[in-house]
Amino acid sequence: MPLVLFVILGCLQLFLLSQARLFAQYGVFQATRVGSLNHGACTPMTHAAILSVLPAVHSFLGDRRVPGATPGEQLGQAFGRFRDNHYQGYMGAGWNSAGGDTEALVWLVREQPTPTLADVIAFDQPLPRAGRTEPLRLEVRMVFWAPLRIPFADWVFSRIAAARLGLSSYTEQNPLMMTRAADWEVSPRPTINARMADELRLRLARGHYMFPIEVSSTMRMMTPPRLSEFAAAECAAPGFEP
Repeated sequence: MPLVLFVILGCLQLFLLSQARLFAQYGVFQATRVGSLNHGACTPMTHAAILSVLPAVHSFLGDRRVPGATPGEQLGQAFGRFRDNHYQGYMGAGWNSAGGDTEALVWLVREQPTPTLADVIAFDQPLPRAGRTEPLRLEVRMVFWAPLRIPFADWVFSRIAAARLGLSSYTEQNPLMMTRAADWEVSPRPTINARMADELRLRLARGHYMFPIEVSSTMRMMTPPRLSEFAAAECAAPGFEP
């Protein structure tokens, strides 16, 4: 019976994860576009990303607790809850709020450019010019911490993912076949970087079942970079400081 239940719930969870990846790819594109038009500034980029992935976090159109007479008003109300880029106040199944204010929805890293004062001064000058042969491009890498929203499947997916990603093994009673022990051994080759691994381990320990989806996008800078915004490549977020 547990296996049959997991097949049903697991299919739903896989579908939601595939949707979350589409939202994440759209979100990093929007963040890059907004950054290109706003001097590479982190705040508008972060807001654009959150707006894009919001349907994967909260089904605000089907929630009568969200005020608003129109879909636009409901979107605004839902965005207001998450605009500070953390999960505090999230109301998932079995969710507890401990640590939610330090768990970001998205991480943004501007891999390029590393602008100089000369890039700002000569931004509108024809190319090629001294020190630069190609236009500045904004390249953004984003990690969307997608919540696993289906009960039971969230726990199983998290345990399997923790093993596959090299975080921890699980060899206790198999929740899918109660008469056997699970053999979800930790992978010898971790597939995510240490910072993401530490964050995922921390969230799973709190019972906040999520999966990190990493995506990227690039676009030509349409406005000169603001050097004060590029003191670090990372855009600061709760639990993610440069």
